[in-house]
Amino acid sequence: MLRFTFLLLFALPATLLVAQSSVSITAETGIEGLLELFQTNNEAQDKVDGWRVQILATQDRARLEAVESEFKVNYPSVPVDWVHNNPYYKLRAGAFVTKQEAERLKFTLGRQFEGVYLVKDEIKESELLRMY
Repeated sequence: MLRFTFLLLFALPATLLVAQSSVSITAETGIEGLLELFQTNNEAQDKVDGWRVQILATQDRARLEAVESEFKVNYPSVPVDWVHNNPYYKLRAGAFVTKQEAERLKFTLGRQFEGVYLVKDEIKESELLRMY
């Protein structure tokens, strides 16, 4: 009886694998077209969700440009850019996939700049490559 149970345990998974290999899926009309559209859109997308460190938010563009110049002198290997969301100019540095990576830069910049914080942003993949 013990031998029979032992053989049954080894034979059962093999039987299940054979049964699973004969499953077929028939997609509804239009599903394949949607999947192709989804794939095309994803391949064309060159941005990923990521993190940046915001250094400054000001209404004074001259101040933004001065801080940006100072930043570029002190951190030449870190990409920095600004965006204008009326009425504010926002200076942002770095391009990170994870929040943890951005936290390291925030800690470093926090010693020189007041009020730095992390912001979520869509980041071009080419920017990420420059960081490493």
